Amino acid sequence: MAIVGLLYVGAVLFINGLLLIGRVDPKAAAPLNLFVGALQVVTPTYLIIAANGDPALIAAAAGIYLFGFTYLYVGIGLLANLDTTGVGWFSLFVAIVALGFSYVNFQAVENRPFGVIWLYWAFLWALFFVVLGLKREALTQYTGWVTIIQSWVTAAIPAMLIFTGRWTNPNETALALAIFGVVVFLALLPLARRRRAPEEVVPTPTPTVPAATS
Repeated sequence: MAIVGLLYVGAVLFINGLLLIGRVDPKAAAPLNLFVGALQVVTPTYLIIAANGDPALIAAAAGIYLFGFTYLYVGIGLLANLDTTGVGWFSLFVAIVALGFSYVNFQAVENRPFGVIWLYWAFLWALFFVVLGLKREALTQYTGWVTIIQSWVTAAIPAMLIFTGRWTNPNETALALAIFGVVVFLALLPLARRRRAPEEVVPTPTPTVPAATS
């Protein structure tokens, strides 16, 4: 069930990445954030009830709430035109917790691909904190493109591979994800130095963050 949510997380990340680079209007992005946010709250609630007290299953489901609450926060913020500092500082909290979930996936459940994916998400949330919480708007374009790439690499593609039974070779997959992330996100760094011309400046929109699985 969590994998179904992961697929739609790919969709909302894609839309919010386009929002950050100025291709989607903030209010137009709000409904999808609310839809996926609601899904990411209902899903872990069901999984926890069905876990029958199993600590491992409960822990796996608990992380999904981080993302569900964030999507709802983002959707409401976009519709109400709220200041972005709230979701920005919440993103710092989630980025730190994501490191813990990465460790759990590496050590406790030995799911190395998702251990790497949690590191991707920790990096993305850290960017959201800098852009939205600290208002470093020079990083908006960079963060937008990182979000778009992660929508496919950490969500949509893994979900489809898992659905079709092709999510195999975990060690090789984890290594490929790690190398890809380092190379691509370093290659995008020039975007962090690029500023819009004055007539192109737009208010920093509120993005969202990925959903959890293990």
